[in-house]
Amino acid sequence: MDVRQFLLDAPETCYFTCYDLLLHMKDETVHHLEDHNEISEVADITTGNCSLEMVAASYDDRSIRAHVYRTRELLSLSTLHASLSTSLALQHEATHGTSSVDPVKTEVLELDGLGFMEDVAASLSNFLSSPSKEIRSVESIVFSSFNPPPSYRRLAGDLIYLDVITLEGNKYCITGTTKFFHVNSSTGDILDPRPIKANFESTTLIGLLQKISSKFKKAFREILERKASAHPFENVQSLLPPNSWLGLYPVPDHKRDAARAEEALTLSYGSDLLGMQRDWNEELQACRDFPHTTPQERILRDRALYKVTSDFVDAASNGAIGVISRCIPPINPTDPECFHMYVHNNIFYSFAVDADLEQLPKRHASVNNPKIEGSINSLKNTDENDGNSSCFKVSNGCISESDGSNPSELSGATGLPTETQLAESEQATYASANNDLKGTKAYQEADVPGLYNLAMAIIDYRGHRVIAQSVLPGILQGDKSESLIYGSVDNGKKIYWNEDFHSKVVKAAKTLHLKEHEVLDEAGNVFKLAGPVECKGIVGSDDRHYLLDLMRVTPRDANYNGPGSRFCVLRPELVTAFCQAEAAEKTKGKSSVEEEHVAAPDLPNVADVNDLVEDKADPASASDSQFAAKVQKNETLQECGSTPTASSCQEIYFNPNVFTEFKLAGTPEEIAADEENVKKATQYLTDVVLPKFIQDLCTLEVSPMDGQTLTEALHAHGINIRYIGKVAEMTKHLPHLWDLCSSEVVVRSAKHIIKDVLRDTEDHDIGPAISHLFNCLFGNCQIVGAKGANSMQSKTQKKENSGKSSRGQSRWKSGASERKNQPSYMSINSESLWSDIQEFAKIKYQFEMPEDARARVKKVSVIRNLCQKVGVTIVAHKYELGAAAPFQTSDILNLQPVVKHSVPVCSEAKDLVETGKLQLAEGMLSEAYTLFSEAFSILQQVTGPMHREVANCCRYLAMVLYHAGDMAGAIIQQHKELIINERCLGLDHPDTAHSYGNMALFYHGLNQTELALRHMSRALLLLSLSSGPDHPDVAATFINVAMMYQDIGKMDTALRYLQEALKKNERLLGEEHIQTAVCYHALAIAFNCMGAYKLSHQHEKKTYDILVKQLGEEDSRTRDSQNWMKTFKMREIQMNAQKQKGQVLNAASAQKAVDILKANPDLMHAFQAAANSGGTTSSSNTSVKKSLNAAIASEVGAHPRGRGVDERAARAAAEVRKKAAARGLLIRPHGVPVQAVPPLTQLLNIINSGMTPDSSTNNEEMEVANTKVEDGNLSNVQETATEEKPKLDKEDQAPVGLGKGLSALDSKKQKMKQKAAA
Repeated sequence: MDVRQFLLDAPETCYFTCYDLLLHMKDETVHHLEDHNEISEVADITTGNCSLEMVAASYDDRSIRAHVYRTRELLSLSTLHASLSTSLALQHEATHGTSSVDPVKTEVLELDGLGFMEDVAASLSNFLSSPSKEIRSVESIVFSSFNPPPSYRRLAGDLIYLDVITLEGNKYCITGTTKFFHVNSSTGDILDPRPIKANFESTTLIGLLQKISSKFKKAFREILERKASAHPFENVQSLLPPNSWLGLYPVPDHKRDAARAEEALTLSYGSDLLGMQRDWNEELQACRDFPHTTPQERILRDRALYKVTSDFVDAASNGAIGVISRCIPPINPTDPECFHMYVHNNIFYSFAVDADLEQLPKRHASVNNPKIEGSINSLKNTDENDGNSSCFKVSNGCISESDGSNPSELSGATGLPTETQLAESEQATYASANNDLKGTKAYQEADVPGLYNLAMAIIDYRGHRVIAQSVLPGILQGDKSESLIYGSVDNGKKIYWNEDFHSKVVKAAKTLHLKEHEVLDEAGNVFKLAGPVECKGIVGSDDRHYLLDLMRVTPRDANYNGPGSRFCVLRPELVTAFCQAEAAEKTKGKSSVEEEHVAAPDLPNVADVNDLVEDKADPASASDSQFAAKVQKNETLQECGSTPTASSCQEIYFNPNVFTEFKLAGTPEEIAADEENVKKATQYLTDVVLPKFIQDLCTLEVSPMDGQTLTEALHAHGINIRYIGKVAEMTKHLPHLWDLCSSEVVVRSAKHIIKDVLRDTEDHDIGPAISHLFNCLFGNCQIVGAKGANSMQSKTQKKENSGKSSRGQSRWKSGASERKNQPSYMSINSESLWSDIQEFAKIKYQFEMPEDARARVKKVSVIRNLCQKVGVTIVAHKYELGAAAPFQTSDILNLQPVVKHSVPVCSEAKDLVETGKLQLAEGMLSEAYTLFSEAFSILQQVTGPMHREVANCCRYLAMVLYHAGDMAGAIIQQHKELIINERCLGLDHPDTAHSYGNMALFYHGLNQTELALRHMSRALLLLSLSSGPDHPDVAATFINVAMMYQDIGKMDTALRYLQEALKKNERLLGEEHIQTAVCYHALAIAFNCMGAYKLSHQHEKKTYDILVKQLGEEDSRTRDSQNWMKTFKMREIQMNAQKQKGQVLNAASAQKAVDILKANPDLMHAFQAAANSGGTTSSSNTSVKKSLNAAIASEVGAHPRGRGVDERAARAAAEVRKKAAARGLLIRPHGVPVQAVPPLTQLLNIINSGMTPDSSTNNEEMEVANTKVEDGNLSNVQETATEEKPKLDKEDQAPVGLGKGLSALDSKKQKMKQKAAA
């Protein structure tokens, strides 16, 4: 298969699709190669002198059609995804003639960059570049209306007839036979199968077209050249591409295309029309059973799993569209709609959220309806199905489950009104689908031999949530009541148990930190389980053991234990972090624990722990450590007491069934200890993890740009999204973070309301409904007669204090009863929509929206985020967001499904990358390069190049090469990362913006500053879309841009960008933030370059004051700043002395600074004010670095913005480097980190000092900078490594890295300049 893929990509053989491969050995034996065999299994080709031969094979009906599709694909450029970066580089090469062009172009760019920030809405129209122009090679190739061939021609080998019109205007009818294609003699309406000319035939369609049309021959050569000139990655298809939220404007004309029409005729919804349907479950489980002992076997297994899962997700999302559009009939059509299940293409579909809330009370009444039970409960019947849960966890049609969201059961348990319960149950089933996906993924990663899971995907489309699963073997073939052998289908009333199955679940439970524990069923029997009670173990007809319904593979969140929060569970990342923290604590306090408790091995004293828990009023109090120590002892004892193995003293395990309605067996003390464990983990989240996360946000170590990266950062730290209200509360002092959190809450709340409306909207109203809802959200829509509906709505809302749907739908229903003639979405106006959003935010996220939330929201960022979450595509033009109705129906281009899936990742490559990052942090470049290259090679084989993890590898490879001084190599790797990010994450994902920023750095390093600025301009445009103009990373990018202008001598432009950066940082971070210091330092350097040493000294003084306040006088960065002040002061004195002697060496330079300031009085005022007050600096480390000296910068701004940086590793690495520095070892001698004075500065030093006098200063500075980098790095592990990209450090997202590298570049260039000057 690999050989065939290679031949398919090679331009010389790309149009051959039907051939056999023959292997000729040097002893003249010939082997026929099968598609799925390894060549090594057939013969040993390492001996040399072997050759492969392609031999034309016979076509059949299927392969000849595949050949025609392949030909059409080759003649179209639509599969070529050209990156803007590639076209910028090509343009640059083409226009790079006279250097006089440069200043003009850079001027334009510079105005452009600031323009994006001032008018973000207008920049939408610049976002999409027009697609590459098609090269026409033939007028049309369509299946002829002579098809299918008559029977007597079939017997002669005819398979297909095609009508072709060439560019010359000639019409041909082509016959495709089992051997070749030829032009037949048909004209008019009667088939004449005779060949028209003997030489008009070829084994391929393209070969034949080249013979009959000279224009085709020329055009086909052009097409191949165009594809060959593109980057190889631009030709590769992405398996699961992201939805685009913007479409081209003006909307391209829709032209006739007979070939496209043919393909659209068959409604396949993802299934293959020819041949057998794929058995997804068998494929997946067979891949899991592959051997995986050697590295090569693991790669083959991972690749097979990745391919099958990706194909499944693709097929499932296509099928879900058919299910939601009612094109696929249910397998149980006589049941109520909420219970409908579907099987299409061997995939099982069910709804997770009921489409109609009005039916809930009826459904409640029909809960015991035997008809319903018959259809749903073909396993073991339960009479407790509420619609949602049964629909959701009908797991493959048979096992119904009441997941606690059953109305009767809930209201019985809590005494709350059924109405409220119904609403909460709807929310709960929605969440349970997410949890089930996460649980399935966790068990897949645990990879216990003999324990299997189904393939699963969640598809949200048109307001519906559909769960797609592979079909459980045997489940659709009649009653399988004997197949359930573990767990419970009726919420713990009856529990099944099997020794063999239990032993496998226990193995998985160990890796998931779940405890083996005892529960009681309704009859009081005791069962030992190692998972949630409601999970189900089933033996399929293939005799494999399947585990389903894994909604709670982590313990409940003790902060949320109300009736509606059954599915509020802790995140697996938190469980892992907590266990690591406890283990670390234990190793410290172990000896003391043993001494104290040597005589008391019984149960821990639960009371004292409870007292402690209650005593947590002040989470930051010093008693934390004592609390942790006490907790530790208790836990150690409890673990030793409850589990026989000695090793369990090291590990912490959680009972997933505490804080639930299930009855636990075991002593009250044991249950209390289990509950305590879960409470401690929850307390760890609120007392340790959240404050640490907030601190990382404040120091910009984590710097999310938009809703998606904020969500990823929260999840990486183990924080659930329901805590976003708390995060917003704790970041009120940083406007950009508060805006980001509140925007995310608005978008998530609006998403639920919009989905409710879409569920009730007819097909022909979808466009108008979406544009109306967008107008209500972003404009000011008033609907006549809405008052009555509103007051009614507010009453129902208060009454139901519930989650989304109940509220939403009761409203739509009440509106409809008043005005049946009007679609339900018309009853919504801006006021009602925003009040719903505020109420939803309060209930779901405990977030109180301010009165002016509607005015404060960043509209473009919110539109982008909302479109991505709901799957909407809008036209990319400037929207008048101040108007009452900014959106027209014609602005809504598409509604696409949004898919969640668990496509497996390659753990081996991940481990290599993590190790490589540590090596990079320690400056071991060659080792890091080897590890990253190996990870890249493995991932290429497993996932192909189009994958986010591959992009990560390319980024780190670029970083290594950059540090090693190989700028051209770094650009090659960075370009790969950029293409992959654009294709896998989206054109405007923050990571893509950072890729452009890093490309700019590298180009700048090669002195191609004009090209660098064009990339910076694109980076700024993308940042403005994702975060809006007010974000520290934007300020950081401004500083990088300023440095570039500074290096080409455009000081006036550089100062404008620095001024903007300073304003932003003072406003966003405060006047005494470390990043503010970085900004002042950058300004000091800029004035130094202009010879204005007095201003340099003033700004550096500001830097020094802030650093003293934040870091103390002893910090290396503070001392560094002090050295800079001395340097500037000395230069000022030297210059004055020279002036007095009449040697005004750099009068011109100083004069220039003065002229610029005179010409821009606002600049002068700004800088005077800055000098007097105190400014802030850009958040990005980049800026810092750029700033010329890593000294400050290095520590000041250098925080890698990881989505989850492993700080322990980082500190360890920093320690190693510090020791090396202390011993006088220069780590990474050729690398960037040792940066001294910025190049410009050095040049000016030389000029200012009249050549050599200053060299001593330079040396001093260099030393300072060195210590700085070495010491400074303490705080940031990867800082040096990452300096350049700290931003993305952990997959992260802050542009921090954007500029880090500049200083390094600077130090290199400065050496060259010094030589030149000398």
